Amino acid sequence: MNAGYTQEEIDLLKEECKELDQSFVLIDDEPEEEADYVQFQFVGKHDGQEVIYDAVLSTLSMHHSSRLYEEAEKKIVKIYKDFVPYELRDENSPVNEEAELMMEELIQEMEDEETIKVSEFVEIDTDFDFGIGIDAALNVEEITVEVIEKFISDFNNGTLQLDKTLYSFKDGFED
Repeated sequence: MNAGYTQEEIDLLKEECKELDQSFVLIDDEPEEEADYVQFQFVGKHDGQEVIYDAVLSTLSMHHSSRLYEEAEKKIVKIYKDFVPYELRDENSPVNEEAELMMEELIQEMEDEETIKVSEFVEIDTDFDFGIGIDAALNVEEITVEVIEKFISDFNNGTLQLDKTLYSFKDGFED
């Protein structure tokens, strides 16, 4: 059974939120002052019943940077057979410097040509390990307590309005 649906876990989260005087609990122990993304949990309703939502909320700029990286990585994997994608690397993985340089160039080129465009989104995963998962990106400068509180309020009230305009960002990757 998914513990994020149990009244015991829901009550524990509600109590923790009450102690913090906010409607959510951060998952990261040490949140950044200026965050591009934040993982948090909050209580909401699904199919008329209370449930814990486990959310990752990022800036649209960060989402754009991630998409650029993913697309560049797909191209590099096809060109360099010895290239190990970042998420599969460990301390013993060889690093192909030529591939890394080409990847930076591809990212810069796609950024300059505005190849990747993104819009605000919310994806809900009801098959999540704990409660219901949410992956979302909003067109804000940073993820703050106020942004999270507004997101939760709008989400729980059914008033969340997503901007479907397609955006492309420059200088998402900084050296």
